[in-house]
Amino acid sequence: MSSINRPLRTLHIPSFTLESDEVLRDLTQAYHLDGALNTGRDNLIVVFHALTGSPDAAGDWWTRVIGPGLALDTTRYAVLVPNLLGSCYGSSGPSDYPDRRFPRITPRDQARFAAQLVASLGVCDVALVTGGSLGGMVALEWTATFSGRTRATAVLAAPAAHTAHAIAWNAVQRACLDAAGDAGLALARQISMIAFRSEREFEARFGRTVSSDGRFTVETYLEHQGRKLDARFSAASYRTLLDAMDAHDIGRGRGGVTHALRALQGTVYAVGIPGDQLYSADVVRQWAALAGAEYREICSTFGHDAFLLEHEQVGAILREALQRAALADSTRDVA
Repeated sequence: MSSINRPLRTLHIPSFTLESDEVLRDLTQAYHLDGALNTGRDNLIVVFHALTGSPDAAGDWWTRVIGPGLALDTTRYAVLVPNLLGSCYGSSGPSDYPDRRFPRITPRDQARFAAQLVASLGVCDVALVTGGSLGGMVALEWTATFSGRTRATAVLAAPAAHTAHAIAWNAVQRACLDAAGDAGLALARQISMIAFRSEREFEARFGRTVSSDGRFTVETYLEHQGRKLDARFSAASYRTLLDAMDAHDIGRGRGGVTHALRALQGTVYAVGIPGDQLYSADVVRQWAALAGAEYREICSTFGHDAFLLEHEQVGAILREALQRAALADSTRDVA
């Protein structure tokens, strides 16, 4: 599958060693790059997409965040959005392994895979790395892995390590993929939409209204969302990315979560969403305190998906992170 919006660019990667020590060969990294790198090649922003997102953030899911004059201003910055390893929008994933299983991957693998793309652009120092949900996990892993090479990090609606509650949501979705055959992906999406949206939104939007066929409107909404994802995504990639989310643990191999968070460098923003049923604001606030990060909130009735829908609030936070990092740079230069 590929993005329906704009042609993708690709990078061939001859081999890549996973965190598990398994080696993948002849890989493709697909991406979009909006804006241009400056002569110093120090104006790159890296954006990581969420579970079923595409790399076309500027043309699809963050159209009011990325572009000329917007928070991620493409007249000043080059904005790179890689398709995550294991996804189905151009990068290597399960569809490339029809006769054998695609190996388990982690957000750390996905960050390191994207780093090969950044290196191919001749970039050593990234102005900002950001993402929400799975993309936020990868952004956090990027900053922990490439310490000192990222001036600002903004992690939206993501934990420092995947929680038991979130693992449970993913387990039920996997059960749907296993039990329901061709209908499994659509059913898994229905379950995820309940986690992604809030009780307040569902009550305000649907309440107890009934469709023309006599069913509750919220039921037909969930079925519609399931059909939409089934038409554009791969069940094998969905499972691969669920597994990657469950593997997320910034403290693995780094002396634990607390030690890893305290070692983060640069300007770090942790963004919580009150009403997020997947990763509560408290979960985000707790790791922000351990990291000494700036904590911000997105106020919304949408729940977890607010990082995709509340463009003005997201944009304001990203602008602040970039400005704060620039101020820190100027202070160091004077010193």
